[in-house]
Amino acid sequence: MSSITIIGTGNMARAIGTRAVAGGNTVEVMGRNQSKADDLAKALGGGATTGKWGTVPAGDIVITALLYDGVVPTVAEYGDALAGNVIVDISNPFNATFDGLAHSEQTSIAQEVAKVAPAGASVVKAFNTIFRPVLEKGRPNVFVAGDNAQAKAGVAAFIESLELRPLDVGGLSMAHWLEGMGLVTMGLAGNGVGHCDFALGVNEFTG
Repeated sequence: MSSITIIGTGNMARAIGTRAVAGGNTVEVMGRNQSKADDLAKALGGGATTGKWGTVPAGDIVITALLYDGVVPTVAEYGDALAGNVIVDISNPFNATFDGLAHSEQTSIAQEVAKVAPAGASVVKAFNTIFRPVLEKGRPNVFVAGDNAQAKAGVAAFIESLELRPLDVGGLSMAHWLEGMGLVTMGLAGNGVGHCDFALGVNEFTG
């Protein structure tokens, strides 16, 4: 099992934390609001603990469960406290009308995180194509992108502990396209599917 730290106290932090505890992982919660972090850790149960914002995380895998515009500043703020950790970015940088990405360049939040992450840290993109209700009750595929094979393997093992299927899409540059896939899910939710109880995945066929 994995040792993880979740930075954030919102809905996705709760959803991932709940599955992580159920999967036998060690979970630490960090939040700018210490009381919210304490409340979430208590709600998660399973021995979940809280850490102080900005200090060295207890988990080897650090999940930034934050809105996209807070991810890079938070990683920069933590600085060397994240040295040696695997940082998992789950964010989606949607524009105000949810029909485009907030950044105009061919980059991603994960790639921007890599620019400010300390030496020895590895960045992985994952979970961003999954709506929270599906993560809470479904068995969706989890697409994973990153440049460090060992870091991706560790994240994949964690995802498997959640009883989900990890699918490696390639290097960290693919995070840009995963954010595009997140945008596609929003388009489907508002149009062709009409609700959020679905997830993009891969069906394999033989013969």
